[in-house]
Amino acid sequence: MQKITPFLWFNDKAEEAANFYVSLFKNSRVKEIRRYGDAGPGPKGSVMTITFQIEGQDFIALNGGPHFSFTPAISLFVNCQTQEEVDQLWENLSAGGRKDRCGWLQDKYGLSWQIIPEALGKLMSDPDPAKAGSVMKAMLQMDKIEVKRLQEAHQQAA
Repeated sequence: MQKITPFLWFNDKAEEAANFYVSLFKNSRVKEIRRYGDAGPGPKGSVMTITFQIEGQDFIALNGGPHFSFTPAISLFVNCQTQEEVDQLWENLSAGGRKDRCGWLQDKYGLSWQIIPEALGKLMSDPDPAKAGSVMKAMLQMDKIEVKRLQEAHQQAA
């Protein structure tokens, strides 16, 4: 088991959420489901926790009830290799949720994600402050991050 595992609190949709996330990413799977027994506090036989893996990263989801909900103070950062990967994850994860600025979205379960192309970090790390600043300015105008627009901003500052 990995040393640190994100533990996600859901009201009653932990299994649904885990299956949804696993369906969107390669190298992902459900690993284990634990159910409530006679001692509760959930209904006997209902899912208590589900352990799943996304791209090699383990997560545990709990059906813990309505006491807590997610906030954007914690998000899952996805480093995307291509614009196609950004597009696919952006549309699928935001369906039923909310699209926000600068590559952030909230899925239908309330969990916040950052869908970020690898190119953003590379372009923003340009040693030329004018180029890096131009990329930052372009990114701040976007909801879904578009690599082509970032590259254009980078080139225009040259």
